[in-house]
Amino acid sequence: MQFWQSSFLCEGDQLYEVAKASEDAGFHGFTVSDHLVHPEQQDSKYLYSADHKPPQFRDDTLWPDAWSLIGALAAVTEKLHFCTNIYILPLRHPLEVAKATGSLGYFSGGRVHLGCGAGWMKEEFDMVGVDFHTRGKRYDECIEVIRKVQSGKFVEHHGQFFNFPRIIMTPVPPTPVPILIGGISEPALRRAARTGDGWVAPGQTLDEALASLQTLDTLRKEYGTHNRPFNSIVAIWDSRPMTAVDVRRLEDAGATGYTVFPFAFTIGPNTTLAQKRAELQRVAEELIAKA
Repeated sequence: MQFWQSSFLCEGDQLYEVAKASEDAGFHGFTVSDHLVHPEQQDSKYLYSADHKPPQFRDDTLWPDAWSLIGALAAVTEKLHFCTNIYILPLRHPLEVAKATGSLGYFSGGRVHLGCGAGWMKEEFDMVGVDFHTRGKRYDECIEVIRKVQSGKFVEHHGQFFNFPRIIMTPVPPTPVPILIGGISEPALRRAARTGDGWVAPGQTLDEALASLQTLDTLRKEYGTHNRPFNSIVAIWDSRPMTAVDVRRLEDAGATGYTVFPFAFTIGPNTTLAQKRAELQRVAEELIAKA
């Protein structure tokens, strides 16, 4: 099992040290959240909470550009991998995303993963002039374009949303940037099973995560993709602390990674660097060492 540390709600001036401490504690990776803006007036409903309100959103919540942050953190670490959880892919042009992720993959030695989702906040799409209601089809085409142009060969594309003649994009990452599909809805799980290099989940209870893993296994068999390499990174937002036994249950069900969210749900935000280091060490001793 690979352990991932979430950066969500970590104070900006502590991110460098938290990333280095995560690497020292034995974490495999570090996840970075994404939103373009936080509108003052928001009518869109969040999909993953009972009250349809996103957890822990505040006016001062830090939403740095994901690729800028990953580049900065990759420069001060050596082995730590980085994954967006979740990058709103259809909000952007895929050539720009391919350029950013390919460059980061090249300069980090293949330590970058694109965890992406369709997006839920219509207001963000409206602000950049992208049709919210066709985001699913746009999302699928974005994935197709990114994989094409990161091949290191001359390619062309003529699709519903994007059109370009023969081009080549460099630098080429040492290995293709893995594209992990985010979300727990049926369309999201089907997209992950059909086209993804893996699945990256938002927060769930342990039982919900186990059920999603079972559904993914069934869908991958349905699509004939079950023999391909596939990473499933789960995130548990539960009322009780996770145990090594819980982690083994997830691994037995097909999970390859587990994301820890201490600054949002365990020790909370606005904590000292010493408190964060102590929590990372606790996870290392109670979970990573026993996995």
